[in-house]
Amino acid sequence: MKTRRLLLAAALACAVLPAFARGKADTCVPVVRDAWIRLVPGGMPMHAGFARIDNPCDVAITVTGVSGDAYGSASLHESTRVNGISRMRALPQLVLPAHGSVELKPGGLHLMLMDPKKTLQAGDHVALRFDAGKGRDVRGDFVVRAGN
Repeated sequence: MKTRRLLLAAALACAVLPAFARGKADTCVPVVRDAWIRLVPGGMPMHAGFARIDNPCDVAITVTGVSGDAYGSASLHESTRVNGISRMRALPQLVLPAHGSVELKPGGLHLMLMDPKKTLQAGDHVALRFDAGKGRDVRGDFVVRAGN
Protein backbone atom coordinates (compact mmCIF):
# COMPACT_ATOMS: atom_id res chain seq x y z
CA MET A 1 0.00 0.00 0.00
CA LYS A 2 2.83 2.40 0.91
CA THR A 3 4.62 1.64 -2.34
CA ARG A 4 1.45 2.28 -4.31
CA ARG A 5 1.03 5.68 -2.59
CA LEU A 6 4.65 6.59 -3.28
CA LEU A 7 4.29 5.65 -6.95
CA LEU A 8 1.05 7.64 -7.20
CA ALA A 9 2.72 10.67 -5.55
CA ALA A 10 5.72 10.40 -7.90
CA ALA A 11 3.48 10.14 -10.97
CA LEU A 12 1.47 13.14 -9.81
CA ALA A 13 4.65 15.18 -9.24
CA CYS A 14 5.91 14.28 -12.72
CA ALA A 15 2.63 15.48 -14.21
CA VAL A 16 2.41 18.73 -12.22
CA LEU A 17 6.05 19.93 -12.17
CA PRO A 18 6.42 20.53 -15.93
CA ALA A 19 3.23 22.63 -15.93
CA PHE A 20 4.53 24.57 -12.92
CA ALA A 21 7.89 25.16 -14.65
CA ARG A 22 6.09 26.32 -17.81
CA GLY A 23 3.98 28.71 -15.78
CA LYS A 24 7.09 30.12 -14.14
CA ALA A 25 8.79 30.66 -17.52
CA ASP A 26 5.67 32.37 -18.88
CA THR A 27 5.61 34.82 -15.96
CA CYS A 28 9.33 35.64 -15.94
CA VAL A 29 9.86 39.26 -17.02
CA PRO A 30 13.06 41.05 -18.08
CA VAL A 31 14.25 44.11 -16.13
CA VAL A 32 15.08 47.53 -17.60
CA ARG A 33 18.01 49.28 -15.86
CA ASP A 34 19.99 52.50 -16.24
CA ALA A 35 17.33 53.89 -18.60
CA TRP A 36 17.61 57.42 -19.97
CA ILE A 37 16.37 59.62 -22.78
CA ARG A 38 18.60 62.11 -24.56
CA LEU A 39 16.95 65.40 -25.48
CA VAL A 40 17.96 66.69 -28.88
CA PRO A 41 19.13 70.32 -28.91
CA GLY A 42 16.89 72.83 -30.69
CA GLY A 43 13.56 71.30 -29.67
CA MET A 44 13.49 68.66 -32.41
CA PRO A 45 10.42 66.38 -32.22
CA MET A 46 12.51 63.26 -31.68
CA HIS A 47 14.50 61.86 -28.81
CA ALA A 48 16.66 58.78 -28.33
CA GLY A 49 16.29 56.26 -25.52
CA PHE A 50 18.95 54.06 -24.00
CA ALA A 51 18.99 51.35 -21.32
CA ARG A 52 20.21 47.94 -20.35
CA ILE A 53 17.63 45.16 -20.47
CA ASP A 54 18.46 42.08 -18.40
CA ASN A 55 16.66 38.81 -19.07
CA PRO A 56 16.83 36.54 -15.99
CA CYS A 57 14.47 34.04 -17.67
CA ASP A 58 15.31 30.51 -18.81
CA VAL A 59 14.22 31.30 -22.37
CA ALA A 60 15.02 34.04 -24.87
CA ILE A 61 12.36 36.74 -25.06
CA THR A 62 11.55 38.69 -28.21
CA VAL A 63 10.54 42.33 -27.91
CA THR A 64 8.36 43.33 -30.85
CA GLY A 65 7.51 46.91 -30.02
CA VAL A 66 7.83 49.89 -27.70
CA SER A 67 5.20 52.37 -26.56
CA GLY A 68 4.57 55.07 -24.01
CA ASP A 69 2.03 57.77 -23.30
CA ALA A 70 4.66 60.52 -23.57
CA TYR A 71 5.31 60.02 -27.31
CA GLY A 72 3.29 59.78 -30.50
CA SER A 73 5.39 56.79 -31.54
CA ALA A 74 8.36 54.78 -30.36
CA SER A 75 10.44 52.17 -32.17
CA LEU A 76 13.55 50.04 -31.94
CA HIS A 77 16.48 51.19 -34.10
CA GLU A 78 20.09 50.31 -34.75
CA SER A 79 22.91 52.60 -35.84
CA THR A 80 25.79 51.07 -37.76
CA ARG A 81 28.80 52.37 -39.63
CA VAL A 82 29.21 51.09 -43.21
CA ASN A 83 32.23 52.25 -45.22
CA GLY A 84 32.66 55.19 -42.88
CA ILE A 85 29.03 56.28 -43.23
CA SER A 86 26.68 56.16 -40.26
CA ARG A 87 23.39 54.44 -41.06
CA MET A 88 20.28 53.87 -38.99
CA ARG A 89 17.55 51.31 -39.54
CA ALA A 90 14.37 50.29 -37.75
CA LEU A 91 14.37 46.86 -36.14
CA PRO A 92 11.18 44.78 -36.22
CA GLN A 93 12.23 42.91 -33.07
CA LEU A 94 14.89 42.64 -30.42
CA VAL A 95 15.85 39.25 -28.97
CA LEU A 96 16.83 39.20 -25.29
CA PRO A 97 18.93 36.04 -24.78
CA ALA A 98 18.11 33.72 -21.87
CA HIS A 99 20.10 34.76 -18.79
CA GLY A 100 21.64 37.56 -20.84
CA SER A 101 21.25 41.25 -21.49
CA VAL A 102 21.06 43.74 -24.33
CA GLU A 103 22.40 47.26 -24.13
CA LEU A 104 20.68 50.13 -25.90
CA LYS A 105 23.44 52.74 -26.24
CA PRO A 106 24.47 55.72 -28.38
CA GLY A 107 25.90 54.55 -31.70
CA GLY A 108 24.21 51.13 -31.52
CA LEU A 109 20.84 49.73 -30.57
CA HIS A 110 18.51 52.46 -29.30
CA LEU A 111 14.94 53.72 -29.15
CA MET A 112 13.61 56.40 -31.49
CA LEU A 113 10.99 58.40 -29.61
CA MET A 114 8.96 60.61 -31.91
CA ASP A 115 6.55 63.50 -31.35
CA PRO A 116 6.70 64.13 -27.60
CA LYS A 117 3.22 64.99 -26.32
CA LYS A 118 4.60 67.64 -23.97
CA THR A 119 7.85 69.53 -23.52
CA LEU A 120 10.26 67.40 -21.52
CA GLN A 121 12.97 68.81 -19.29
CA ALA A 122 16.14 67.23 -17.91
CA GLY A 123 15.20 65.31 -14.77
CA ASP A 124 11.70 64.32 -15.95
CA HIS A 125 10.73 60.64 -15.86
CA VAL A 126 9.06 58.83 -18.75
CA ALA A 127 7.46 55.38 -18.55
CA LEU A 128 7.96 53.15 -21.60
CA ARG A 129 6.61 49.65 -22.25
CA PHE A 130 8.36 46.97 -24.28
CA ASP A 131 5.99 44.37 -25.78
CA ALA A 132 7.51 40.97 -24.99
CA GLY A 133 4.55 38.85 -26.10
CA LYS A 134 2.35 36.48 -24.09
CA GLY A 135 0.87 39.45 -22.27
CA ARG A 136 4.27 40.43 -20.90
CA ASP A 137 4.96 44.13 -20.78
CA VAL A 138 8.50 44.98 -19.79
CA ARG A 139 8.29 48.40 -18.17
CA GLY A 140 11.06 50.91 -17.86
CA ASP A 141 11.35 54.24 -16.05
CA PHE A 142 13.50 56.51 -18.24
CA VAL A 143 15.15 59.65 -16.87
CA VAL A 144 15.40 62.57 -19.28
CA ARG A 145 18.89 64.06 -19.78
CA ALA A 146 20.00 67.17 -21.65
CA GLY A 147 21.65 66.37 -24.99
CA ASN A 148 25.33 65.46 -24.69
